[in-house]
Amino acid sequence: MSEPGPNGSSAWRGDRPTPEPLADRPTEVVQPAERWPATAGSGPAPSWPQTAPVAVQHPADEPHDAWRTGATAAGSWPDDADGQPDADDRPAVCRRPDTLAGLLLLLAGVAAGLSLLVVWVNGGETGLELVDAGLADLTGDAGQLAEQLTWAPLAVVFGGAVLFVLGLLLFVPARSHRFLGALALVVALVVTAGVLVPLADANWDLQRWAVGAWFAVAAAGLGVLGGLKALVTGPRTR
Repeated sequence: MSEPGPNGSSAWRGDRPTPEPLADRPTEVVQPAERWPATAGSGPAPSWPQTAPVAVQHPADEPHDAWRTGATAAGSWPDDADGQPDADDRPAVCRRPDTLAGLLLLLAGVAAGLSLLVVWVNGGETGLELVDAGLADLTGDAGQLAEQLTWAPLAVVFGGAVLFVLGLLLFVPARSHRFLGALALVVALVVTAGVLVPLADANWDLQRWAVGAWFAVAAAGLGVLGGLKALVTGPRTR
């Protein structure tokens, strides 16, 4: 006959002893079981490396939502809602032609060309004959250019041709035509000198002038206006 257990029950009957209360048991720290069982003759069992959690800290000078979406402290956003870069708010410089200045220079060149077909002084020679005489002095005796003032028709006609070419260039779209305007103004001043110097030598007697001389005056005036217009016109922005 078996002896009764500590709690008054017999072990052969299959009665299990009553467990002791958990509060009465000491607290144990149970180590985690090894992942791989150790075998005889092998080294220590490998253990899995334990990594500490990474704490993510937000910048103190930026809001949390802005830091998460990539905004900077200054408040500028690299991308908009569609993922496209922000549009540049700076004004864009437009490339455009200077139509008015180009038209004035073209008219100056046409006026200089028409002066070749008519006489410059009453009872005198045509512009084409004056140019031939000036070229002859230029290739032969250059001193006659200043004495006979044969350089004046050359300055008017060839200066008008240069103004005509510059007028064509002003129709080409560009950010600014100030360089062409300055160049046209210099050429127009040379043409003006070719008109005023012979007039001063004739004691400012306008009654002797014929149609060719007035065409020369028109070439000088239109060239100065066209050059000034292109020079003072700045770039246009939008």
